[in-house]
Amino acid sequence: MANKRDFYEILGVSKNASKDEIKAAYRKLAKQYHPDINKAPDAEKKFKEVQEAYDVLFDDQKKAAYDQFGHAAFDQNAGGNPFQGGGFGGFSGFQDVDVGDIFGSFFGGGQRRSRQPSGPQRGADTQMRLRIDFMDAINGKKLIIPIQYDEGCVACGGSGARSSADLETCRQCGGSGKQRVRQRTILGMMETETICDNCQGRGKKIKHECPTCQGKGYNRVKTDIEVNIPAGINTGQQIRIAGKGERGDLGGPNGDLYLEIAINKHPHFSREGNDIHLEIPVSFVDATLGVTVDIPTVYGDVSMIIPPGTQPDKVLKIKGKGVKDLRGQAPGDQYVHLKIETPSSLTKKQRDLLEAFREDSKDDSTYKKFKKFFRN
Repeated sequence: MANKRDFYEILGVSKNASKDEIKAAYRKLAKQYHPDINKAPDAEKKFKEVQEAYDVLFDDQKKAAYDQFGHAAFDQNAGGNPFQGGGFGGFSGFQDVDVGDIFGSFFGGGQRRSRQPSGPQRGADTQMRLRIDFMDAINGKKLIIPIQYDEGCVACGGSGARSSADLETCRQCGGSGKQRVRQRTILGMMETETICDNCQGRGKKIKHECPTCQGKGYNRVKTDIEVNIPAGINTGQQIRIAGKGERGDLGGPNGDLYLEIAINKHPHFSREGNDIHLEIPVSFVDATLGVTVDIPTVYGDVSMIIPPGTQPDKVLKIKGKGVKDLRGQAPGDQYVHLKIETPSSLTKKQRDLLEAFREDSKDDSTYKKFKKFFRN
């Protein structure tokens, strides 16, 4: 036990850390070192180390014993271990904390659930980010995307055995997938129930492995799937693909795959909720005299009147030309932001006309009215 790392050091938390801080540190490290994600040679060892530290520090009774006695509190050879019994040094710790709970918090889940030590267990949900074009999000589209996931072996029905005759009941647990361990502790004899270490909770032992999956009960599949992008979807929303997440345990079903949508920017259109915004340039002459123009929308051009005397930064609304609502409610609107432009160069004829206009409106100058206020 002398070479064993401090549990607080493993999780990177202080001795005064709250349960929320301990859980947050555990989830981060569990995701980082999970063997299904991290293929580094030492990932599984570090994952088990993180799991063991969490199992102790998150449990008030175990934490108190650890704070008082250190690792000796869990070392049978050190004169008493009130908590030994299958929870450490392996994946059996998951009987208390579901891996799906860890990763569910990252993928829209996060509901903690009790997990039985045997029997089929549903796999965790996974997430993939899918980047799509702006107009595809507006109008919807069918896309083909490549994915990889574990699929139950068809040849053996997920049993991992060459045939049904190659499956035999585990002699150690009698097919229950559980075992009871009695240990002497400083509190007296204690009995705990853990996953059977002979059959890993399956209740069955394989005499001859399935040649297709080499006894795993599943095969890694690479395939293309068609995804329907609904019209009106927005960045951050998700599309659920059933059964394409992480594989289940002990013959349980796969979790689901969630596609989180990210939308590329458009050169001119921008989106706020279900409303579309667009800036258009307008000459100062058209803004002064008024004009009818064809305005681009996400559904095509729409004729719109710019009224005479329109002022800079005026915003006009085209009702119903925004994004379709995913819940079937009324679509959004399009807001047209008018950017009135002043010419940087003029022909002689244009200058003469503007000089004449200025001379004609000299007595009605807006600036003169403004200055008159300060003379009073």
